[in-house]
Amino acid sequence: MSATAGPARPHTRASLAAQLRALGVRPGGTVLVHAALRPLGFLCGGPEAVLAALRDVLGPDGTVVVPTHTPENSDPAGWTNPPVPPDWWPVIRAELPGFDPAVTPSRFMGALAELVRTWPGARRSDHPYVSFAALGPAAERIVADHPLTDMLGERSPLARLYELDADVLLLGVDHGSNTSLHLAEYRQPAPPRERCGAAVLTADGGRDWVWWEDVRLDEEDFDRLGVELEATGAVRLGPVGDGTGRLMRQRAAVDFAVDWLARNRRTEEA
Repeated sequence: MSATAGPARPHTRASLAAQLRALGVRPGGTVLVHAALRPLGFLCGGPEAVLAALRDVLGPDGTVVVPTHTPENSDPAGWTNPPVPPDWWPVIRAELPGFDPAVTPSRFMGALAELVRTWPGARRSDHPYVSFAALGPAAERIVADHPLTDMLGERSPLARLYELDADVLLLGVDHGSNTSLHLAEYRQPAPPRERCGAAVLTADGGRDWVWWEDVRLDEEDFDRLGVELEATGAVRLGPVGDGTGRLMRQRAAVDFAVDWLARNRRTEEA
């Protein structure tokens, strides 16, 4: 009678750091991390072990950045998973709490992102829909002055990461979660646009619902884009825990995506 196979081994701060070094995480660098921890296996310390390992490899001059998006803080008319009845829409717009970068939790971004967001000394951008949090010397430069419009474009934290020649690290996720590829959408000549809405805090401590126009974000083809990006050799793959880590220069990924989207997507002018 054979025993059921269990996890291969527990993964520790030290063993994870060794894998991240082997993957190519650069000491003193800036890295935007997208992570799903379950595929990494048993982590002795959970997200804390992953963050500690990253900071060990980056050293005191390195900066960790994570997405802390709040997709439920959006116009309910566009909700699809699940949709809500139209007669709910005005109630939600009137009553949804205003985004507070100090306390509003991220949604669907994972345990590592929430850990970074709440870590002492972390800084978070104040966009009510697509905020980012950062921990390290470059944090304030990355997250400061995140405008309501052009939310993932040339004035966003993604563009600051591009300027800093940051890396992107995907842990247990694929390119469907690679937020930096949205910057390439903004660099298209005529990207489709849409009306966006969110609840925000007001200067007097109240809340308000605001509208703005922005690029329509679309990651449906990012997995296919990522396969072709990896075929160029621009992405390093290696084990992290029991899962797969993908590491790339953000500039290389964005520049490739600009050309790929121009060839594979129709624009409003096409």
